[in-house]
Amino acid sequence: MTAAAQPAVSRAARALAFASAGVFGLLGIAALGITVLGHVDRPGVTLDLSPPVIAKPSAPAKAAPAAPEAPPLSIDKVTMAGRALLADPALIEKSPQGPLPRIADNGRTPMAAYAAPARGGKFRIAIVVSGLGLGAKATAAALAALPAGVSLAYVPYGPHVQQSVAAARQGGHEVLLEVPMEPFDFPDSDPGPYTLRSGIERDGNGEKLEWLLSRFTGYAGVTNLLGQRLLSDAGALSPVMTQFARRGLYFYDNGAAAQSAAPDVAGRLGAPFAKATARLDAIQTALEIDKHLSDLETQARAHGSAIGSGSLYPVTVERIAAWAKGLEKRGFVLVPVSAIVSSPSK
Repeated sequence: MTAAAQPAVSRAARALAFASAGVFGLLGIAALGITVLGHVDRPGVTLDLSPPVIAKPSAPAKAAPAAPEAPPLSIDKVTMAGRALLADPALIEKSPQGPLPRIADNGRTPMAAYAAPARGGKFRIAIVVSGLGLGAKATAAALAALPAGVSLAYVPYGPHVQQSVAAARQGGHEVLLEVPMEPFDFPDSDPGPYTLRSGIERDGNGEKLEWLLSRFTGYAGVTNLLGQRLLSDAGALSPVMTQFARRGLYFYDNGAAAQSAAPDVAGRLGAPFAKATARLDAIQTALEIDKHLSDLETQARAHGSAIGSGSLYPVTVERIAAWAKGLEKRGFVLVPVSAIVSSPSK
């Protein structure tokens, strides 16, 4: 650098130093002013971090559950669902609750009239899927997927249950009514307001049973919804099963109660009866369900017939539908429950 240039550089450096000192001085004055005087108004965007005040809305009213479909109080003509019988005045007792099943004057029973067709075969297997009627989508999916030989049990509380039963009957299915019965852990497990009770509360079972039996028509038999306690109480179960038999219905014990008195009570009363020999979906996996379906085949080969009980789970419906496709090739025939109830080997 030349000697002439050095003074110019020195002057520029001094100017920069003075400018920097001035900026820092102004910043210091501003900081002091904010400290002493508080907030200094200036244009710009500020961020307010205080929580907003939100008015609490009034709690919305809870939607009431769908009410069960009210059955017709009077049925005065034969009603068909395709080729299947859905209602016959000869098989109906009129009541304030709705139509109750009864044995016709000529001795024809609802069990026989509403039974699904059964093919002959050496080794017969019946499957009952329960829980239909509450979930419309799940019920429709089961009707679409399951073969006609599978029997379907409907919960009496569902809306539009008669319409769904008509679709099941038209599809060739045998239909059962699920009757809610007291379990051991009642009321923690509560099958509904019309649950049949044991003990001293069984006196009210008659009116509850009439309400339940009148919800829809077209069923050949009844089965238990829960019911471990009631089924183990022979004294409470006897009048209930007597009513089933007097009305021409069979009772199907789905195997929920390990100590069920139903076989002994049915034998003593001479009531039409069948009991599940396998619970298919206590563990809801494809592997377990397939295993129990295979066990049914073993039981049928040994005893001539077997009955499996399952619930309306998607995996249960899927595995039953897949298993049934190759059933006849393996030497078995799928039949409704009524075909096994009425057999000598029951």
